[in-house]
Amino acid sequence: MQTFQITDTWLPLERASEPLVSPAKPQALARELVKRFDFDADRPSEFFPFVLPDLPEFGIGLIVGGSGTGKSTLLNTFFNPQAPDWNGKETIADHFESADEASEKFYAVGLSSVPTWLRPYHLLSNGEKFRADLARQLHSNVAIDEFTSVVDRTVAKSASKSVSKFIKTNNLKGMVFATVHKDVIPWLEPDWIIDTDAGSYCISPKECLRRPELVANIYEVRKAMWDYFAGHHYLDGSIVSSARCFIAVVEDQPAVFASAIPLPSGTVKNAWREHRTVTLPDYQGLGLGVRVSDWVGEWFIQQGKRYYSKTTHPRLGGYRDASKRWRATSTNHSNRSRPHGGLMAGATISNRYSFSHEYIGDQ
Repeated sequence: MQTFQITDTWLPLERASEPLVSPAKPQALARELVKRFDFDADRPSEFFPFVLPDLPEFGIGLIVGGSGTGKSTLLNTFFNPQAPDWNGKETIADHFESADEASEKFYAVGLSSVPTWLRPYHLLSNGEKFRADLARQLHSNVAIDEFTSVVDRTVAKSASKSVSKFIKTNNLKGMVFATVHKDVIPWLEPDWIIDTDAGSYCISPKECLRRPELVANIYEVRKAMWDYFAGHHYLDGSIVSSARCFIAVVEDQPAVFASAIPLPSGTVKNAWREHRTVTLPDYQGLGLGVRVSDWVGEWFIQQGKRYYSKTTHPRLGGYRDASKRWRATSTNHSNRSRPHGGLMAGATISNRYSFSHEYIGDQ
């Protein structure tokens, strides 16, 4: 058998024949500052920018390189990057045209913590602000500068993965990102890359899109670990005292919590059901939550138990509907009414879709 390695073709970028010249004229203080370095203060500050190469129609383009290498100049060739405006008196969810759009785009950027949706922008963490801004910018023909610059690399990778999926699923066109971080490349999966550090570009990259392996270790833990995750659950922060609890750890950091409780039933013996599954915000968008949920289901059936789950979370329920490892029960897709408090006390909300499944594993 013959093996070979696919290599990407990188082509040189050309520079403009005319330089960009700084319009600033040094005054007395600036002249005094540079005089000690024997530098001519009147020498013009010039920069020969890269010329945008011929590019095919694309969904995702990426300009990557260090500060001062010409990324922003190239980015402005496409569109003028603009950060979204936020009304500090409104929740971030109220800045979208519809609930469906808000939900779809929040999930697309990995911002799936429901309590976060109900906060104003200024109360978000830096990572949440980055994802919220990104959600507002998910449309064709947009330029996004300093992509992932203000967040840690875990958030950068998870957001890049989920955004790439959204762009391709919705067939968006002309989205251009600029960043100093090359680690997002395999997660964002761009159609072309311009590297201003190397002065080269690549169309239809393949080799550099190979992702590093993401490894999660899962441990059974005491119920006290729930305190670390409780504030991120989409309904409430309570947990049953009899719960068996597990956490998934990625690079020595807790990422996902999952728990299960006994299922009392007169007809089904020796059964457990899912109780709480929470992915911390920094790890949302990587698909860890559903994989940990599957792992817990597998763990129980390997112990000779049956394992069930009921959820109103649309993404989790939709995943199980499509998975061969989960089998729908007779109550799957039922409306689940609940009391409504506040101004409508005594009324009920009947549009909560309930998903009900049994984990059956690979059969």
